[in-house]
Amino acid sequence: MNCAIIDIGSNSMRLTVYEVESSNFKILFKAKAMAGLAGYVENNQLTTEGIECACHCLLEFHDTLKLLHIEQVSVFATASLRNIANTQAAVAQISTASGYAIEVLSGAEEATYGYSGAMCDLAMTDGIFIDIGGASTEIAVFSAGHLNNAESIPIGSLKLYHDCVKKILPGKGSFARMQEQIDGQLRNCSFVESAANARLACVGGTARAVLKLARKCFSLPATCRSITAEQLDALCNMLYKVDKTAIDLILKTEPERIHTLLPGLMILQYIVKKFAAAELVISKYGVREGYLCQRIQSVI
Repeated sequence: MNCAIIDIGSNSMRLTVYEVESSNFKILFKAKAMAGLAGYVENNQLTTEGIECACHCLLEFHDTLKLLHIEQVSVFATASLRNIANTQAAVAQISTASGYAIEVLSGAEEATYGYSGAMCDLAMTDGIFIDIGGASTEIAVFSAGHLNNAESIPIGSLKLYHDCVKKILPGKGSFARMQEQIDGQLRNCSFVESAANARLACVGGTARAVLKLARKCFSLPATCRSITAEQLDALCNMLYKVDKTAIDLILKTEPERIHTLLPGLMILQYIVKKFAAAELVISKYGVREGYLCQRIQSVI
């Protein structure tokens, strides 16, 4: 059976088509649109322009799926539609215009599905799960192969950029504002003491971009899926200079994230230091694959 999942995120909207057989799946096709919906939030409401942007992307995905003859489509939204005051109205307008029913995941559901997707790829039984998105960050402790505490924190790479950075790239004032906001949101994470020195299992665009940059900077093999805390610090020290070398590296490696990479990197580095983690392992799967396993494969 072939099916599709559309993830309406705060930074990007992603379409993935899967071939599913029993407990196995294979990715057949992927597409994304850097919609940046978190940038269309004003007075805690998604603007008309933001709603139109989401509709436009979904209609393009609809045309693609029609060409691929994919009829089973699931659509969910995360913090993009969850962390706004006009969730119900925005969902109704987007659903009517696109023809898709949209499920808005809670923070706990997003963390659970993200963890489940990561574990389809990573051989880890104990550690911390991290998903840095555009407008939220999910953090969860897992042990003996089971998810324990989970929190969804309303801070993400694109939201941090819009709240704190006045130009395309941050200056000293922007870095100070971002650090203050990160500390304010993450300082009181409730389960730090019980999870210190754990390995971090990371999913999401920020984590994948950081891995790609680390491979390039430290000549890591293409098969490498992990980086050390020391490598992360070295990468941060180089990129935070925001000089020509740093800008060129981002433009050559992750040009679509030129404005959100540094904010996301700051969140990631803060979490690594807070948990005194020595290693980050980046999964190629995430919330969409977890949703697939938990919600679609379970009923096949």
